[in-house]
Amino acid sequence: MAQGTSKLKATPQVFQALNQFKYEVANELGINPEYKTGYWGNITSRECGAVGGHMVRRMIALAEQELLGTQRPTGFR
Repeated sequence: MAQGTSKLKATPQVFQALNQFKYEVANELGINPEYKTGYWGNITSRECGAVGGHMVRRMIALAEQELLGTQRPTGFR
């Protein structure tokens, strides 16, 4: 895998917020706590996919709430 070729131009705060969000979702799903060390190599692809899938679902729900103006979303900021 190439290093340093990311096309994403996000600030460090964005990466930090997404990582925190990822750890919150993993904790809620009861994923193997080895991820807390920062190393995800011992976590199965299925578990990583579940974390990513739940993150996307929650972000979509929050975006829909904002678009509809129903309520101020809580959680991911």
